[in-house]
Amino acid sequence: MANLAGKVAIVTGAGRGIGREHALALARAGAKVVVNDLGASLTGEGADETPAQQVVTEIEQLRGAAVADGENVADFDGARRMVQRAIDTFGRLDILVNNAGITRDRMLVNMTEDEWDAVIAVHLKGHFAPTRHAAAHWRERSKAGEAVRARVVNTSSPSGVFGNVGQANYGAAKAAIAGFTLIAAQELQRYGVTVNCIAPNARTRMTEETFGDLPPPEEGEFDPLDPANMSPLVVALAADEAQDITGQCFFVWGGSINVLRPWDAGELFAKEDRWDADELLAQLKDRFPDGVAPQGMVAMMSKAGGRSMRVG
Repeated sequence: MANLAGKVAIVTGAGRGIGREHALALARAGAKVVVNDLGASLTGEGADETPAQQVVTEIEQLRGAAVADGENVADFDGARRMVQRAIDTFGRLDILVNNAGITRDRMLVNMTEDEWDAVIAVHLKGHFAPTRHAAAHWRERSKAGEAVRARVVNTSSPSGVFGNVGQANYGAAKAAIAGFTLIAAQELQRYGVTVNCIAPNARTRMTEETFGDLPPPEEGEFDPLDPANMSPLVVALAADEAQDITGQCFFVWGGSINVLRPWDAGELFAKEDRWDADELLAQLKDRFPDGVAPQGMVAMMSKAGGRSMRVG
């Protein structure tokens, strides 16, 4: 097991599901954990400190150290207070796992402004704000001469990297998180910080509609949709030995992990002069007679029995 003894981690959205498993796994590996969870509903309303406190109790039963935090990650000052809570409580911060999220699924033609804004805020700003304040802390330590070995693990989604009908808000935020990961990795490497992201598939309250009717595994069989399947990767990326692994996005399905390729130059249309629109249209139809199929999502849907996948 990766040894995280002496490390301090923040996990956002850690009261349930994948975030809870991350918090428990980090604690088992020796890290002290700030268990952040607003305790809101799936759509982001309300607040309840119970889920975060329950995970703290579970960590303490493992003889680990943890503290609950109820800040809203989409609030810039709240994110600053969350980072400061880790420093004030445990003396430092080494690992930030951005996991908190909500869903407000709606077809684009019916989506309201509030449904768009709320999802973008919790997912995208909820990644930016904690990372911004954690990065300032690590830069300060680095400039003071400390050899920083800090880690950020973000949470994208198959809906963001492959697309999914009915989730324009959610998928756009998750795609942006993958882009944010690339840029943050480039900017923070000089301070000893790695930044990666995962695109997880798991059975949680956020995915009940998608996975709820899939038959559970037989007793003793491996469950590919167990949220705990995501957390070994987070622990591995948090280890000191992973110091050169940064700017990557990992798609996780059960025991399979794909390192996703970033955008590349792709198909080339080239000539020595400006294209004529009709000429270019003819080339497009010739190259793509059936359009461009999202092959990654097609393969994923096949694994899931042909269902559209809404994952957190």
